[in-house]
Amino acid sequence: MAAGESGSRSGGVVGVRATQVIEFGGPRVLVPAEVDEPVAGPGQVLVAVAAVDTLFVETQVRSGWGRAFFPVVPPYVPGGGMAGTVRATGEGVDRAWTGRRVVASIGFTGGYAELAVAPVEALAVVPPEVSLTDAAALVHDGATAAKLLGATALAPGERVLVTGASGGMGTVLVQLAKAAGATVVGVARGDRKTALVRELGADAVVDATVPDWVEQARRALGGGGAEVVLDGVGGEVGLAAFSLVADGGRFSAHGAPTGGFAAVDPAQAAARGVRLLGIGDVRLSDSEHAGLVAQALRATAHGVLRPVIGGTFPLDRAASAHEAIESRELLGKAVITV
Repeated sequence: MAAGESGSRSGGVVGVRATQVIEFGGPRVLVPAEVDEPVAGPGQVLVAVAAVDTLFVETQVRSGWGRAFFPVVPPYVPGGGMAGTVRATGEGVDRAWTGRRVVASIGFTGGYAELAVAPVEALAVVPPEVSLTDAAALVHDGATAAKLLGATALAPGERVLVTGASGGMGTVLVQLAKAAGATVVGVARGDRKTALVRELGADAVVDATVPDWVEQARRALGGGGAEVVLDGVGGEVGLAAFSLVADGGRFSAHGAPTGGFAAVDPAQAAARGVRLLGIGDVRLSDSEHAGLVAQALRATAHGVLRPVIGGTFPLDRAASAHEAIESRELLGKAVITV
């Protein structure tokens, strides 16, 4: 069945291709399946999916991690951010949306499929200069990066440290922080990743695999630390990065691919006048998210931002996308194409 098309199963029930998590476990629990065709309800649109964002946290949830925060039960269709073309509109939605290329964040499930529904307020129009694959890569990271830079009030001339700088979020943060006039120091692991961060415009790059990376980063920041530290790694790296924030600065602990957010002592932060931000500070309503994604898409259309996609994977090979993410060897994003 071609992407975006649907067929009939026995009994006349219409189905679409999808990939499901059939049980909690490793990447191979992602299995191609056929599911009922979704229908746009009131205030929703039906989207023919072209590309789907893939986040590290989705691999963690698939493995069974975080059930208190992500109450999904197998079998389920993962995928919370997608790009495609509006095929139909539900009650109360302007029919002018039909045929438009859009991106949307749709929660945490439903994206790994040929068709998906989205609230109309979650939609952002994709400029003609931007491919749907690039747009999908920005569905989450573009919006979150823009929110982070706003929440930390990054100002021109300030110094910013970005951990996990070669990942999907990190590559966006490096470029947007540089475009905002900041001095950017990126932290990544190994020669390939540090070379990428340097290519994206970072003023200095530090290899987190060397024992004295913290001291190297401090020197790169001029010895006085960073006004803003954006930690997308968590764990020991994130905690070490906290030591690099200047007194009176801002520290964002928004990433936990190591299994936990940076365990910063609030009392220590308060004593140094450091404002702490966490994942709760980047939660967005559908309309806020759409507005920030639209900003990122415009930056891409104008050549200010380049989404870094390390690999694309067809829908029936979603398991390979998860394997690539978990290998930690991928540069930038993994995107599933439909």
